[in-house]
Amino acid sequence: MNPQELISFKQKALQWANQFEVCCCFDSNEYTDPYSRYDFLLAAGAKHQLNAATGDAFKALQTFSLKHPGWLFGLLSYDLKNEIEDLTSAHENKLDFPDLFFFVPQYLIAVKNGNIEILAGTPDLLDTIHKIRKSAFSSPAPLEMKPKMNKETYLDKVNELRAHIARGDIYEVNFCQEFFAENASINPYEVYLNLNELSPTPFSGFFKLDSNYILSASPERFMCKRGSRLISQPIKGTAKRSKDQTEDELIKIALKNDLKEQAENVMIVDLVRNDLTKSAVPGTVQVDELFGIYSFPQVHQMISTISCELDPALHPVEAIQRTFPMGSMTGAPKLRAMELIEETECSRRGMYSGTFGYFDPEGDFDFNVVIRSILYNEQKNYLSFQVGGAITFASSAEAEYEECMLKASAIIKTLKGSH
Repeated sequence: MNPQELISFKQKALQWANQFEVCCCFDSNEYTDPYSRYDFLLAAGAKHQLNAATGDAFKALQTFSLKHPGWLFGLLSYDLKNEIEDLTSAHENKLDFPDLFFFVPQYLIAVKNGNIEILAGTPDLLDTIHKIRKSAFSSPAPLEMKPKMNKETYLDKVNELRAHIARGDIYEVNFCQEFFAENASINPYEVYLNLNELSPTPFSGFFKLDSNYILSASPERFMCKRGSRLISQPIKGTAKRSKDQTEDELIKIALKNDLKEQAENVMIVDLVRNDLTKSAVPGTVQVDELFGIYSFPQVHQMISTISCELDPALHPVEAIQRTFPMGSMTGAPKLRAMELIEETECSRRGMYSGTFGYFDPEGDFDFNVVIRSILYNEQKNYLSFQVGGAITFASSAEAEYEECMLKASAIIKTLKGSH
């Protein structure tokens, strides 16, 4: 199947899956990655499902996965931090995503090296999908996104966090802001395709749960399990792209050698190493790559890779619980950073900086980080996305604001354009 035929197939398959109350797809957008098993996965329809609130959610997931060994797809909200630590989330929950939701798919399609496989469902499924006529895109009015806090408030809060760092409360914190639209009416399928075309990323995905949607252009892996190894790949360090090839290469080199970005990255690498030791065979935690530079359509990113040998006595769900929420979206020390996030941010994170992913029949898993993602509640007509960055003492509030706007650019463009 040639690349154009494959894109067409993926779009038709998602259009077909979108008729179900529950569906989920992951698209690596042809990025090569030594840890990814599939280029594209699409799960539709729920044979069994688990919807669990913070309290005993991880325990419930462990029980559910033992009862249904095989493929499981699902999401974990950032608010599960309240189950892991003595924390709360006081901001209003406007999007209404569950804290934890997993399902056993009725249908499952995988693509690897251009070959399509049906992993669950009937062989005639491919005929059904091939016969679908791709729906014509509509052109509703562009959405006007409003910031939850104005620029002045954002700058003040960054400086407030820098004061906490100066006092020694924390070294680094991931501080985020929300953009939202009320009375928002979109076609989630169309918006996702437009976002994925504008910003194709290796951990992009579409998740539908009744009237809740995640439309994600995530560039970041939270963690995967491959055999007995756990691999985490935090992103810390961002630089804009240039259309001029020579300038773009210079920006890339500058990011690689930027001491501030390296300092941010290494703090999170240390935090992830510490998180992994809670699940590791002693002495097996290692940094496989430090300060790797990877390029995406809007930005260059600094990504490090940390891995360990998983303690065989632990269930894979426990390995996720012991590293959640991901260090790149919290800060160091993690607990104090999460307390300050709750105090200074103006919105509930909910699904933002949570994760969605899957467990396979071998007990391996792969989960992304929900960033560069549109969250939408169709019933409430509420649409939201958040962007943030790492605040260290060396941070300039103005530069952090600009970085937020850069990270938001693909989403704002998608929502203002023909969706």
